[in-house]
Amino acid sequence: MTARALLTNPLALAAGAIALLLAIGEALSPGFAQGDQIVRLTTVAAILGIVAAGQNLVILGGREGIDLSVGPMVSLGAVIAGNVMAGQDAAILPAVLAACAVTFAIGLVNGLGVTLVRIPPLVMTLGMTAIIQGGLVVYSQGVPSGNAAPALMAFVNRPLLFGLPGILLVWAVIALALGFVLRCTAFGLGVYAIGANERAAMLVGLPVARIRCLLYGFSGLFAGLAGVCVIGYTGSSFISVGDQYVLSSIIAVVIGGTSLAGGAGGYLGTVLGALALVLLQSVLTTLQLETYGRQMIFGLTLLVLMLLYGRQARLRV
Repeated sequence: MTARALLTNPLALAAGAIALLLAIGEALSPGFAQGDQIVRLTTVAAILGIVAAGQNLVILGGREGIDLSVGPMVSLGAVIAGNVMAGQDAAILPAVLAACAVTFAIGLVNGLGVTLVRIPPLVMTLGMTAIIQGGLVVYSQGVPSGNAAPALMAFVNRPLLFGLPGILLVWAVIALALGFVLRCTAFGLGVYAIGANERAAMLVGLPVARIRCLLYGFSGLFAGLAGVCVIGYTGSSFISVGDQYVLSSIIAVVIGGTSLAGGAGGYLGTVLGALALVLLQSVLTTLQLETYGRQMIFGLTLLVLMLLYGRQARLRV
């Protein structure tokens, strides 16, 4: 493979970035690339990867699809789960179902606004962001709300199987399921079809509006599930806990090679993108870079990737 091909191959770039960041981290802080530390970083990447799964679906669906409401929905999922659980192991399943059901419904509302009312996705999801954030402030009065059950915290943070926390197993299942759905089912092929050419998809009889509504619904569902994982990771929730996942989920998708024009890409690249982004954040933290500096670098990373891949490039993963 030529150097030019490598520079435009998302999987090669993401894998190379992961290897380079591990080497830099190890040089800056010996032990950075050791097993326990890698598991901890991968646990953090799993939460981002779950959020990015929904973002990936929305972007694949085309029509400038993007979901800026994933951050508040992560926060909402965490608050709902924490209050339903209230620290009780027996309430974990109802908490997961409640968080995912509410955020899935909100995602469907986003989808209906985009498809039926024809509100641009950027405007629709930005408006939903304000609504959710305002509701969380009113509900919690700015005070951390809800507590994780001990069993959930153990599932997310402690080794469960083969020395890996349960959240990594959940992430693996999500990755396999999404890969299968996108490549081997009529729904998945329909997602690529409407993302590549919506008009042609309509002419062959695909239910474009229904598919796009479901994509936004699944984006909400994955954000809610990530919120459950967040409260399991931290033990408690607050109303801005999901803010960090809005830009990072988009960057993870782009790192993985999914075209922002839609219709091209896949979740495997997004998994690598989430890992690379978390490693980058950890290296920057090791360098003691301030938060604003990290945000500037994340934004620059997104712009550089867009220049490398080309906004309209059809990159197949």
